[in-house]
Amino acid sequence: MSFLPSMDIAASGITAQKRRMDTITENIVNRETTRTDDGGPYRRKLSVFREIQHNNGFTRALRYASARQDDGTKGGVMVSEIIEDASDFIPVYDPNHPDAGEDGYVMMPNVNTTTEIVDAMAATRSYTANITVFEAIKQMALKAMEIGR
Repeated sequence: MSFLPSMDIAASGITAQKRRMDTITENIVNRETTRTDDGGPYRRKLSVFREIQHNNGFTRALRYASARQDDGTKGGVMVSEIIEDASDFIPVYDPNHPDAGEDGYVMMPNVNTTTEIVDAMAATRSYTANITVFEAIKQMALKAMEIGR
């Protein structure tokens, strides 16, 4: 595997984890939102990752024409979609809340702050690991260029 596709794979991981962290941040910010444009409480969102595949070398063929051979190498990861968590909302008894039902319960978003923090920690570690890989590849490329002098 050559350097440029390797850097692209690490960069795709950085981008995907950044988007995942943005989704987690949105969940935490909206953990108290009981009324959305759709009329109900905020529903937790999740990032769905998928592998980027480059079939027959046509994708990025011009960009990596000299650096990449079609060796079946995968192309990294991306967030393919953001889905809503289908788990139940959390009923909280608060008869004074403007969104409380006749029974005094307010349906709160299905966001658990602890779960979101753990997910954010995992995303941050993956983000950092991808940066480390990217930097290591960059250093290897620089060393290879020094050898060529």
